[in-house]
Amino acid sequence: MYYVNDKEYRCSVSVTLDIFNDRWKLAIIWHLLDGEKRFKDLHEIVSEITQKTLTIKLKELEEKNIIHREVYAEVPPKVVYSLTKCGKKLKPVLEEMYKWGIDYVGECGKITKDNPCETTLCK
Repeated sequence: MYYVNDKEYRCSVSVTLDIFNDRWKLAIIWHLLDGEKRFKDLHEIVSEITQKTLTIKLKELEEKNIIHREVYAEVPPKVVYSLTKCGKKLKPVLEEMYKWGIDYVGECGKITKDNPCETTLCK
């Protein structure tokens, strides 16, 4: 058995699926692989996410120790998000998902020059 975050799981895959149970969390992490970002920057680059949803997903990822939220005592307030050590371990997984997605679209769809999910990791 696996016990984490006050839950019990029979399989480690269930732990992973429970944490990444929606389309937004992996996108947020993907863009944080480039380095720390402010809320506004994340909202601009994570396509189609509302501010409310982004706030909720950031809190959930922070609670799971995937991202770190740092608040600077400034006026106006400055909040910066970055990946924790645990979050950084997702880099090879997300890079493979990125490559698989390109291969899949190449075989089953069409790739255009506009590529909003590219990071400096892909270059």
